[in-house]
Amino acid sequence: MKNSVLDSLNRPLRDLRISVTDRCNFRCRYCMPEEIFGPDYSFLSSEKILSFEEIERLAVIFSSLGVKKLRLTGGEPLLRRELPVLIRMLKTVDGIEDIGLTTNGSLLKAFAAELFEAGLRRVTVSLDSLNEERFAEMNGRRSKVKTILDGIEAASAAGLQVKINMVVQKGINDEDVLPMAEYFKAKGHTLRFIEYMDVGNSNGWKLDHVVSKREILNLIEERFPLIKIPPNYPGEVAERYEYQDQSAEIGIISSVTDSFCLTCSRARISAEGKLYTCLFASKGSDLRELVRSEKSNMELTAIIQDIWNKRSDRYSEERTGETGRQNKVEMSHIGG
Repeated sequence: MKNSVLDSLNRPLRDLRISVTDRCNFRCRYCMPEEIFGPDYSFLSSEKILSFEEIERLAVIFSSLGVKKLRLTGGEPLLRRELPVLIRMLKTVDGIEDIGLTTNGSLLKAFAAELFEAGLRRVTVSLDSLNEERFAEMNGRRSKVKTILDGIEAASAAGLQVKINMVVQKGINDEDVLPMAEYFKAKGHTLRFIEYMDVGNSNGWKLDHVVSKREILNLIEERFPLIKIPPNYPGEVAERYEYQDQSAEIGIISSVTDSFCLTCSRARISAEGKLYTCLFASKGSDLRELVRSEKSNMELTAIIQDIWNKRSDRYSEERTGETGRQNKVEMSHIGG
């Protein structure tokens, strides 16, 4: 039976995001800008990244503390060799009810069928524009729109439930909100718009670059009437809306203009095995060294439970000024 693990604000531990690599083949400006993550940037060596066996062991421990959902992230997780093997391993963990994957979609066409066969059922694809030039400008000219759209359709054809995430930035791609909505409405895929967030320190975030939830809704409702619908589960971060003709739905993740801190049940493990209890955290707890020590699962469970019990993060409620608290962990290490 799972322990009842609550933090200092009585929030349970239910969701765990695991970054399987810090590497990515894109250079999106809001995540891994080229001028910082250039040819000479030193990514983690293989021995500094958690092995599949170590990830599985941590999944077992986190499941015993109440985690029901896992999401594999990066970097770009499909750059991690033999990722379907890890999915098969995690599918056997008692208590895990759902495994998802977040990807930029560039390699999805090649892996979609294998991922489904391994047991994956849900995939979220990041795509910020259907305009070829804007998309190239945003991802560091590392991919074409068609490659991502082909990956989405391959994933859907393989049986995966597909959602698309679009980070909206004022003056960058806000004119693409309606074309994106129209395209994925016709396809029947759920599209989620994300307010541009101050994750990490390298993306040059400013509050006036944010397109708010209300602005996004206004853009869409000028063309397509929407009906607000209930969340799928307690603590869901996306506010859900259905098109009036019930052809598809959209979601809006508004962690700048709104706050989800009160119901946040997520923990994150970075590519190098650090545990972060908030997306905007400055410091993490080193699980890699603990896993590689002589400590038993019981000892590791007690340590992780103590970390969660002491958790008091509520950054979105406390965000101040243009950039908020400095020295936050980079998104490329914890996958958002």
